[in-house]
Amino acid sequence: MYRIYVIFKSFPGKREAFIEKAKEEGIVDMVRAENGCICYDYYYSEKDPDEILLIEAWESKQHQQIHIEQPHMARLREIKEDYIVSTTLGEFMLTE
Repeated sequence: MYRIYVIFKSFPGKREAFIEKAKEEGIVDMVRAENGCICYDYYYSEKDPDEILLIEAWESKQHQQIHIEQPHMARLREIKEDYIVSTTLGEFMLTE
């Protein structure tokens, strides 16, 4: 399994609006329906009112790489311009 996290820093007061716009355009549902998607979930920071954490889990890194090339992801990148100041991405492993 391949897991990544994405930390989005939104423009002040635009955190919830970003997620709502992505949901409204069907992007979240399209990602979750992609082949190989195990988890695609957003979380709000309790400490920072402008921070969003996205957790993604894919069957493989190849599935995630195909995911980022999808047309709905191009649309999400366009939407980000109005809502997101910065994006930090990383991989992580869970130990059992």
